[in-house]
Amino acid sequence: LDNAPTYLVFFNMAGGDAQALMTGHLFHSLLAVSMGSVFMGALTYIGNAPNFMVKSISDENGIHMPSFFGYIGWALAFLVPVFVIDTLVFFL
Repeated sequence: LDNAPTYLVFFNMAGGDAQALMTGHLFHSLLAVSMGSVFMGALTYIGNAPNFMVKSISDENGIHMPSFFGYIGWALAFLVPVFVIDTLVFFL
């Protein structure tokens, strides 16, 4: 549910017509909207509410978590290769 608002915004920016986006040459646009709203939220604490919640709970219990930019560094190191593989599998 935390990705639903992002999905709706991107869906409407892509035209908002479900029938047109599900069929024909616009199918890849709907796939890109879906993947972007789900996967890109994982790149930051702010972009994904559960990430921010886990950081807050960990900090409250004295468990060290990376800073905002530290988290982005870890996310880039581990998530970008996954995103590249997803792109190769689903878009090529």
